[in-house]
Amino acid sequence: MKDVYVTAVTALGGRSGYASSSDGRLKVELSTPAALDGDDGPGTNPEQLLAAAHASSLLAAIRQVAEDRAIRVPSDCNVTATVELQDGRDGMSLIVTLDADIPCLSEADACDIVRQAMSICPLVRTTGEHVRTLPLAA
Repeated sequence: MKDVYVTAVTALGGRSGYASSSDGRLKVELSTPAALDGDDGPGTNPEQLLAAAHASSLLAAIRQVAEDRAIRVPSDCNVTATVELQDGRDGMSLIVTLDADIPCLSEADACDIVRQAMSICPLVRTTGEHVRTLPLAA
């Protein structure tokens, strides 16, 4: 397999520190949410960054699938990612739920496009068993 794009991000200070990319384009302050006994500071957190990555990656895949089918997707098409940090018997785990809103399509057509997009989305394929999508066909 050939690399198409490579990036690196370094985190310092854990959940209450900073993260920055090697190219300088990403520089974020990290804060621990109050729900995790943190200071609930102004920074973001790993769960929000994961949600942003999943939402934007799946939306790009949806747009690619639609384009391949000659379907025009409106600019208000969106994906909302919800990340749940859960504490279970085996320790902490994450569940990602992706809710795609493609207003110009029927639910059946939207589900079909989302299913295909999930199969080509690199982030979803990497974390597959922990990702749920909405809408789901009945």
